[in-house]
Amino acid sequence: MSLLSVENLAVAYGGIQAVKGISLTVEEGELVTLIGANGAGKTTTLNTLGGLLPVNGGKIRYAAQDLAALPAHDRVRHGLALVPEGRGIFGRLTVAENLLMGAFHRNDKPAIRSDLDKAYELFPRLREREQQLAGTLSGGEQQMLAIGRALMSRPRLLLLDEPSMGLAPLMVEKIFSIIREINAQGVAILLVEQNARLALAAAQRAYVMESGCITLQGVAAELAADERVRAAYLGH
Repeated sequence: MSLLSVENLAVAYGGIQAVKGISLTVEEGELVTLIGANGAGKTTTLNTLGGLLPVNGGKIRYAAQDLAALPAHDRVRHGLALVPEGRGIFGRLTVAENLLMGAFHRNDKPAIRSDLDKAYELFPRLREREQQLAGTLSGGEQQMLAIGRALMSRPRLLLLDEPSMGLAPLMVEKIFSIIREINAQGVAILLVEQNARLALAAAQRAYVMESGCITLQGVAAELAADERVRAAYLGH
């Protein structure tokens, strides 16, 4: 059974049908990407999986559990963590305080301390700025912090929404290197990313979303070579 199984998911808000019956899966330890143009419904999909938006139709199963009635904070307890578009860091808290917020549901203090050290190993720049207010960090540092905070919950599945948005090219490369490293450590990832070239290079499988529907799916490398994908998303 897949770690995440989405069947005929429909989501509507404000009178708009944003997601129109999509189906997708993520296996244990897999990196899957969801690409598409702005307004395709990608962020709506992730926010629904994370528990921030209600389901209007279809089913979401995670680790063999129906997520329909599970609030967002309980999804985190079960190992499903969302890094939202725009990062969502707490600007008036320090870097360390933000990271510890990711472990809000945990009581294992020695393990939390160990995971904090691991976050600093993964993101040395955050250790340098441990007592700095998060709102004063650069965009790339805030993205590192948002990912680090999610990792403090010890996720089995990490939902990443537009991690490269607004970042300089060198920082984008750094963030994607870290994403691959996290996945190599066994964390499954569902990645929404505007930079289709990077996303397809990092992922094992991919889905293409257009106007609330999944229009293509398959092995990421094969989709990267598909003329339809190349023309629409890779600038060919």
